[in-house]
Amino acid sequence: MSERLRIGFIPLADAAALIVAVDKGFCATEGLDVELVREISWANVRDKFNIGLFDAAHLLAPMAVASSLGIGHIKVPVISGFGLGVNGNAITVSPDLQAAIAAMAEGDVADPLVSARALARVVAERKALGLEPLIFGMTFPFSSHNYDLRFWMGAGGVDPDEDVRLVVLPPPYMVESLANKHLDGFCVGAPWNSVAIDLGIGHILHFSCELFQRAAEKMLAVRASWAEGHPETLARLIRAHDRAAQFIEHEPNRDEVCAILTAPGRIEVTPELIRRTLDGRLKVSPEGRIRETGRYLLVGREAAARPDPVQGAWNYAQMVRWGQAPLSAELLAAAKAVFRPDLYDAAVGTPPILPIAPADGIGECTGTHFDPDDIAGYLSALTIRR
Repeated sequence: MSERLRIGFIPLADAAALIVAVDKGFCATEGLDVELVREISWANVRDKFNIGLFDAAHLLAPMAVASSLGIGHIKVPVISGFGLGVNGNAITVSPDLQAAIAAMAEGDVADPLVSARALARVVAERKALGLEPLIFGMTFPFSSHNYDLRFWMGAGGVDPDEDVRLVVLPPPYMVESLANKHLDGFCVGAPWNSVAIDLGIGHILHFSCELFQRAAEKMLAVRASWAEGHPETLARLIRAHDRAAQFIEHEPNRDEVCAILTAPGRIEVTPELIRRTLDGRLKVSPEGRIRETGRYLLVGREAAARPDPVQGAWNYAQMVRWGQAPLSAELLAAAKAVFRPDLYDAAVGTPPILPIAPADGIGECTGTHFDPDDIAGYLSALTIRR
């Protein structure tokens, strides 16, 4: 008899392994009868997950860390033995802001440092003219989207808490808010950046992999207490998702994968939008300009599915940087402990192929080396921080 599980998810491309594991039958092969429950906001997923309405969840990596540390909400220790995606976000801006940044740029605007410094000049000019601050959307305070925007802005001398406004919106609402001019830009996961481009209302300024070579995006998260009581179920869940990730990354399967992901009740956009994301070949302007990278969204390749404690440390460092958490050795250890490569290795049973680069596991575009055991040293080199 199959074991029934309920898993919450948000309609995003990095839910691919989760959806394929269920709809392609990989979970059933492991004796798991999984019901996927589609939610509109991360707060909904978190709250239902925390109180046990979901056995597992498609969760923002920083949200899992914050939950385990008890910051921003109630403390619910979370662990993950499987990463659903590395990278996959983009910063999209309105045509007006794109033009303003391009006009102020001293160098190639495709360089995040050039565009960030240009943004600082745009912000200064707007202040001098007495205009309202620019408004950027992100999906949750404890999200890579928040930290992507803050990192990019800070690298150019823009204080995200003083010079602009950051507001929280569910991923599917970003596009409409940009169209209505409620936002000047946003950072969100695929496919919503591409939706804005196709509607002619935005320009993708940067992929998140241009800010950091490697950043954990979503996790297949379970409560630590649940994992202790269901070790074999968790191992089967990890195996099913690892098979799904490898299936997704096998290029001849892409058409089938896109059809699965865009079915009713799943992501519900055109298969072509998902194909662009998985292939890393995205339209970045309404005029049809294409930008291509092999690192846009890593699902199973380059050991993306194997949780890395360095990512827990980096997310915790961002929380400390922006005043969301105090600095302590205990909290750092707890953040690292969310990412459980040992569970992945035990379930999959084969040694992972570790990534060759970046050497520090993050690869910031500023060239800063991240030491997961020296958060204070990392933060001391940053000009803008709380």
